[in-house]
Amino acid sequence: MGDEKMLEKPQERKGRLTLVLALATLISTFGSSFQYGYNVAVVNSPAPFMQQFYNQTYLDRYGTPMADSFLTLLWSLSVSMYPLGGFFGSLMVAPLVNKIGRKGTLLFNNIFSIVPAIMMGASEAARSYEIIIVARILVGICAGLSSNVVPMYLGELSPKNLRGAIGIVPQLFITIGILTAQVFGIRHILGHSSGWPIMLALTGVPAVIELLLLPFFPESPRYMLIQKGDEKTARRDLQRLRGWEDVDEELQEMRLEDQSERAEGRLSVLNLFSFRSLRWQLVSIIAMNMGQQLSGVNAIYYYADSIYGSAGVKESDIQYVTVGTGTVNVFMTIAAVFIVEATGRKLLLLSGFGICCGACVLLTIALTFQETVEWMPYLSICCVIIYVIGHAIGPSPIPYVVTTEMFRQSSRPAAFMVAGSVHWLSNFTVGLVFPFMEKGLGTYCFIIFSFICLATLAYIWIVVPETKNKTFLEISQLFAEKNGTEIVVDPEDLDFKELKPRGSLQEDMKVTAF
Repeated sequence: MGDEKMLEKPQERKGRLTLVLALATLISTFGSSFQYGYNVAVVNSPAPFMQQFYNQTYLDRYGTPMADSFLTLLWSLSVSMYPLGGFFGSLMVAPLVNKIGRKGTLLFNNIFSIVPAIMMGASEAARSYEIIIVARILVGICAGLSSNVVPMYLGELSPKNLRGAIGIVPQLFITIGILTAQVFGIRHILGHSSGWPIMLALTGVPAVIELLLLPFFPESPRYMLIQKGDEKTARRDLQRLRGWEDVDEELQEMRLEDQSERAEGRLSVLNLFSFRSLRWQLVSIIAMNMGQQLSGVNAIYYYADSIYGSAGVKESDIQYVTVGTGTVNVFMTIAAVFIVEATGRKLLLLSGFGICCGACVLLTIALTFQETVEWMPYLSICCVIIYVIGHAIGPSPIPYVVTTEMFRQSSRPAAFMVAGSVHWLSNFTVGLVFPFMEKGLGTYCFIIFSFICLATLAYIWIVVPETKNKTFLEISQLFAEKNGTEIVVDPEDLDFKELKPRGSLQEDMKVTAF
């Protein structure tokens, strides 16, 4: 009886936030995710001074001023090379995380931050705008890798009862990065003609800190056990992360996961698309990542300044209101960290997309009647803030959490590669298409965004299950029903005799759903 009680006890034990887990989370998110946010917003405020530099450099070289159309082209390249780099970074995720591990990839990724930081810092002295454009591609690669690898790394380090909350921390640091860039961009801080090279170069600081500190923290135990077969290191790392000696139950769950998907080996992206047992998971992450980027969040930020201006905010004060919006974004993401484990993922996604949809419709009405109705500009400001709140609690952070949870060890890197590519391509597309959309449709372009929010909401409502507090294996079993496959794993059977690979891969898939 005594032995049985001992065996039951660990099941009731909930994972806690140990110092090792907390520091690993903070260092990886500050070193990687923070830079993603920082570089999204860093060129907004000093844009006029950077364009002046482009013009002056051209004039010094060729003796004639730069044509307006050429300046616009160079500037749009400087901005849009970042999401394009992000797309290339996403394509590197699977090969790197499988080859050098999750932590190893984050450390390697700092090259793509420190090198461009030096390049951008030196661009003015070198009198070269080409350096900035190339550096934006490199720093984009850094963001593309980190936006996918950090959630994967933290999702694999976390106990299941904290996975949602810890999974939102990368998004929290993205919003803190955006806010930091907005604050530095205030005219009397660094947003002036001599401050912008320093502002661009500061992105290298978090990378150096991560490079110095992250090596002291554990690699993902799941990666060590399932992909490297190193049980000793996996056990030691788990003990450090959990703060207790007895980690047998969690190691056992990892072995079960390993056994249930042994047939497929490591999945490439092409394999991922051909596996019936992953069909709905794949469609879901594509839908959520497209919904996240095509819901108009970038357009809202783009429009924000002119909305504030039309509401009577003085030109010189708009930068402070922008910082205020960034602050709201940070605080709502902090709120999401604390409520995600209580409310679940699905409710936050549905309410977030619902709020964004409503805000876009209201904003269209407000912008249409802005000239004729006196109080309409104030409604526009409210819509922007409500939209930011809605996006921060659901559409921004949750897709990363759910991507980690919907896939198991062998398919997760390829899944993040797909999710990341969709995320960055959608981001790039909005950046490219939105200026034309705005010219053609004016304020009515937000109606399109509201439809996209509504469509994503409907999809999540119908297809996506709640993944809160479930193991990766249990989540796979939820999807097995939708995919018309089944996962056969007997947790009592520790020998896994009936799950040994037999015959062809196809035959084995019937047994394991993978």
